[in-house]
Amino acid sequence: MEITDVRVRKTYPDGKMRAIVSVTFDDQFVVHDIKVIEGQSGFFIAMPSRKTPDGEFKDIAHPINMGTRREMQECVLRAYEKAIAEDNQKTNEEETDVELEVDYEEE
Repeated sequence: MEITDVRVRKTYPDGKMRAIVSVTFDDQFVVHDIKVIEGQSGFFIAMPSRKTPDGEFKDIAHPINMGTRREMQECVLRAYEKAIAEDNQKTNEEETDVELEVDYEEE
């Protein structure tokens, strides 16, 4: 199974949850609501989950083995870093793209 698309749906500048991501496999299957979390030792992904009646959270979908989880996390974090860089670039362009209007009167 190959990851064919990663879309960063929403980013958050503050808090532990930094983004919501969707991952597409083989251009045929998508998993939504993967979260990018900032932990004590760096960023990681959290799979979509639901709360059970006893208050525990269970993943709805998740990788079966560590190799797949590692590959998925690397792809998601690369997409997240790229989205943040693009957002920062847009912000910098907006700040420097100031149009000055000067009226020159003829004498």
